This record gives sequence, structure tokens and C-alpha cells, in this order.
Amino acid sequence: MSTQTDKINIASDRASDEEVIRCEQLTKRYPGDILAVDRLDLKVHHGEVFGLLGPNGAGKTTTVGMLTTLVTPTSGKAIVSGIDVVAHPALVKQLIGVVAQTNNLDRALTVRENLYYHGRFFGMRARESREAAERFLGEFHLAGRANADVAAISGGMAKRLQVARALLHRPAVLFLDEPTAGLDPQSRLALWDILDKLHAEGQTILLTTHYMEEADSVCDRIAIMDHGRILAIDTPKNLKKSVGADSIVTVSSTGDLDDLVRLLQDQVEGATESRRLDSVIQLHIKGTMGVLPRIVAVAEQGGFHITDISVAEPTLETVFIKLTGKELRD
Repeated sequence: MSTQTDKINIASDRASDEEVIRCEQLTKRYPGDILAVDRLDLKVHHGEVFGLLGPNGAGKTTTVGMLTTLVTPTSGKAIVSGIDVVAHPALVKQLIGVVAQTNNLDRALTVRENLYYHGRFFGMRARESREAAERFLGEFHLAGRANADVAAISGGMAKRLQVARALLHRPAVLFLDEPTAGLDPQSRLALWDILDKLHAEGQTILLTTHYMEEADSVCDRIAIMDHGRILAIDTPKNLKKSVGADSIVTVSSTGDLDDLVRLLQDQVEGATESRRLDSVIQLHIKGTMGVLPRIVAVAEQGGFHITDISVAEPTLETVFIKLTGKELRD
């Protein structure tokens, strides 16, 4: 996997100011007055890996559905590769590749045939589609199972096949909806490596995820969503900087945690913010030297017994909690 610095360097080399996706006040309201996406404004540039991060039900999948013509917007506008998705859905479909959350491979076909017939469906000549299928079988480490029924391959291999199929016709944008959901750690890392390679080649990618480490590792920029709205957009590095803390300390204790929150906020040097999250307390601290002993000492002087304490750097989940007051995985 590339480092965050590597990703930023690649982004500056590959991404451009050319807009590949633009949403203006994009809204989806389902029957029953269920507002899934609420006046979303968004721009994704050529060569960028852009992530929509948020809990289940945040509106990520509905947003991708509208951009890929599967869901009709209630109002607003969505432009993909210069084409209005509502006015010209058939044209948009020719320009995009989509990897759904669920396995939608054709189970009546082999691994190789899933690639070959996809190419033919998108207008590739027989020889061209056959050659592309063989090339992708090799690049995605599927050649050894080329003649296997798709029902007989692993979940990780099926996901790689879905990505290969979506890329076969050279789409302008690749949409990935929760691409690693349900995958084991090894398969997840393998897919991240594939995304890194595609990014280096200049492929524009929009992915949805609720895995913070996935968004942090893969994306150039991230939009954090909840209740159909975008709460913040920036690079992972800048989003984490926005927390305004060097470390996040999590404290478990006996006694009244609300009283302990106020005590730690008032008396721990460097505490910029504190909050109770269910059965623990989180403190945002400027500076890390000697922070844990200071917290324990303040708590004990106030009559509290610390049962557990840990320190970590700010994460994207920290950003989400700061914005919404709740954990990202709700």
C-alpha cells in the first residue's frame, strides 16, 4: 500500500481541475417523506479517488445510485463526464463502471465469460473483447480460475472480478459502493492494492465506505455524510487536523462520568475538548508529553478511579464525532 504522502504526490500528478462529477442541490426523497439525500453539492476531479464516508443510512448508496442512473433524483442536477444523468442516462451508462455492494456477476457464465460478454455488451469487437478479458484475468490475478463458475470462487476473487468487469470498457469514472464490505482482511488489502494501481494510472474513482481506515488509506479527498447531508469535505490529513488536537485520550472510570468530564476539561492542561460517549470519556489534548499521568492524577484527586485509559492520534472517526456527537459506526 502507498503511504499518505505517496497518495498526495500521486494526486498532484494525476488529478486535474477538470470536473468529472458535479452535483448541484441533488436531492432524493422517497415515499413516506424519507429524505435520503438533502441538497448535495459535490465536485470530483479527473484522476481523483474520492470517498463518501458515513454510517449506514447516511445517503451514500443513494448518491451513487443517482450518479449511475439507477435512482431518479427528486430535484437538483447531476453531471457525469459532462452529461446530465437524468436527461441522457443511456449515454452516462456507457461512460461509467459500477461495482455494487452485492455480487451481481452472471452465475450462468464462467469467470472469463463474465468479462468477455461485458465487453461485447459495451460494443467491443469479439477479438478486442477476448484480448481485453485475457489481459484483465492476468492483471487481477484471476487467470487460474478463468474457466470456473463464478459461484465456485471466493468472495475476494468475486469482488476482484466485479472490479475487472467494470473497468473492461475503459470507463471515465469507476463507482465502488462499499467495495470491501464482507471481505476478509487479506482480500481487503488486495483490493486496496488494485485501487492504488488504478489511481496511479489516472483512473477517476468514487467510492462509498463506512470503514475509516479504508477512506484514509485510499482517498485523495473525502466527504463525510450523515442524514443525507455533507458535513465536511477535504483531504484525510486536513480533516484530521480540523479536530484541533494532537491526541485523543479515551477514559473509563467508576463514578459519575458527567462530573468527570467537567473535572478533566477544567483541570487537565492542554484539554481542548471533552465529551462523554456512552460508557467512556474522550478528551482532545494539545501536546502528548505526560498526558496520561496528568489525567490519572486529576481523576484520583477528584475521587474517581480510572479503570482503563488509552491514547491515539485523531482519526476520521474523531472528525465525525466532533461534527455529529456520535460514533461513525452507529
